[in-house]
Amino acid sequence: MKELRTDLTLDSFLCLFDVMEQEGYELYALYDEDTIQALAGITIKTNFYNKKHLYIYDLVTTSKARSSGYGKDIMLFLQEYATKNNCQYIALESGLQRLDAHRFYEDKINFDKFCYSFRKEVIGNSLLTK
Repeated sequence: MKELRTDLTLDSFLCLFDVMEQEGYELYALYDEDTIQALAGITIKTNFYNKKHLYIYDLVTTSKARSSGYGKDIMLFLQEYATKNNCQYIALESGLQRLDAHRFYEDKINFDKFCYSFRKEVIGNSLLTK
């Protein structure tokens, strides 16, 4: 997880994970022998535009194992998991700078790019700008 979420400390990870787990977050690891090669942090949600869906919050393959098939393997697991849980979609967001990840999603596992995601920090900011 540290390769994907470089700003997290062990303490912040554990604190956030505790809250996220209470909200339905699950973390899956793909091992090769005794070594984690890929991680996926997910939850199942329902909303108006994705209906019932599996949402991927975190998806990472270790830098040493990229292009070794682990990303595709964990995505196949997630697709099966989504199917067993009657999900209509698998959804995720990906940072604009992650071009290699975007190629993987679109070219290797056939995801559609269908929207932009926006956010605004609310602490100390006003809603409108001048």
